[in-house]
Amino acid sequence: MGFVPSSLQVLFWICAAPIVYAYGCYPVLLWCLARCFGRRAQAPAGPAGEWPSLSLLVVAHNEEAVIEDRIQNALAMDYPPERLEVVVASDGSSDGTTEVVRRFQGQGVRLLDYAERRGKAAVINAAMTELKGDIVLLSDANTRIDPAAARKLVRWFGDPAVGAVCGQVILIGSETGQNVDNLYWTYETYLKEHEARLGGLLGANGAIYALRRDLYVPVPDGTIVDDFVIPLLAKLRTGCRIVFDGEALAREEISPSLYAEFRRRARLGAGGYQSLRTLYPLLSPRRGWVAFTLFSHKVLRWLGPFFLIGMLGTSALLSDREPYRALLWGQLGFYGLSLLGLLLPGRLKVLRLLLLATLFTGLNVAFLVGFWRWLWGRHDGTWVPTPRSVEVPGVPP
Repeated sequence: MGFVPSSLQVLFWICAAPIVYAYGCYPVLLWCLARCFGRRAQAPAGPAGEWPSLSLLVVAHNEEAVIEDRIQNALAMDYPPERLEVVVASDGSSDGTTEVVRRFQGQGVRLLDYAERRGKAAVINAAMTELKGDIVLLSDANTRIDPAAARKLVRWFGDPAVGAVCGQVILIGSETGQNVDNLYWTYETYLKEHEARLGGLLGANGAIYALRRDLYVPVPDGTIVDDFVIPLLAKLRTGCRIVFDGEALAREEISPSLYAEFRRRARLGAGGYQSLRTLYPLLSPRRGWVAFTLFSHKVLRWLGPFFLIGMLGTSALLSDREPYRALLWGQLGFYGLSLLGLLLPGRLKVLRLLLLATLFTGLNVAFLVGFWRWLWGRHDGTWVPTPRSVEVPGVPP
């Protein structure tokens, strides 16, 4: 009879250890490793002569409300006009997106109008064969990039070992246009900065990243997290460096509702599980720091919902003994606080810790939903744009 409880105790700690490591130990370990073995890359000043040709690619589906502002923002970039092309690829838009883009064709904006909706990954694959630039800057329709960001990204390509450069995204409120204190995003940026110092940066921010066009490897149609897969696939095939430039800034609106944010995270969760079919070779220890960061930062998180379920179930079965009775009540209390944080108005600083509980629980529930969608094939590369404000206050056009 003692064998079963002992086995359950082992199972509980097997489930608990990855959660503690992924969310608690890994950020501290990453900081230590980056200090001991990493290096802060120095950005080149830029080419001594002519800047390389640059193609800005925006894939849009039914973005009539924001596409004009996006194009004006792109045309305002501080980059030699004769070396820049702005390309909008429409993925089967059924609103006025393409008509708006055509109004700018006299200013050098190109429209790639794909009538059949195929999904972002398929459109990127098709558009890459049409682009002229040596460097491709990928961005979203709801993003506004700083005028200097293009030069800051492109300067890194003076190093032939650099294959992709990820910029930094600042989340803003749709009503105020001001930076939103998003603890999760601050945490993610911290991880990116330190992973980059180790040479283990994972993917990019879809809002702003640049890639050598000749390193682009077509991604499987239906790929969901293209901004994650594209840079890592280039690294997998060529061994190129992926760097992070915190000075190359882009601004993007936060999701307008908790439901919209949950739907986005569930989609990203499905994309994460899907991506392993392509990127699993990067988990080989021979890949060095990339294998370490991919496993610690991503894979353990994607498995997190199952570890949490295992913790809850085993502690319930062991609730007739300590410390598992206390651990069970601790978990139930934590999830209760998560629900409370969901129900209460959320921008008060006094509720920040409460909101962290809500964020953690919501993230793992979204990953669980994403897993089942991926498992049953209830996903594809198409997407429904998040409702946008027509204008982003406080952001240059």
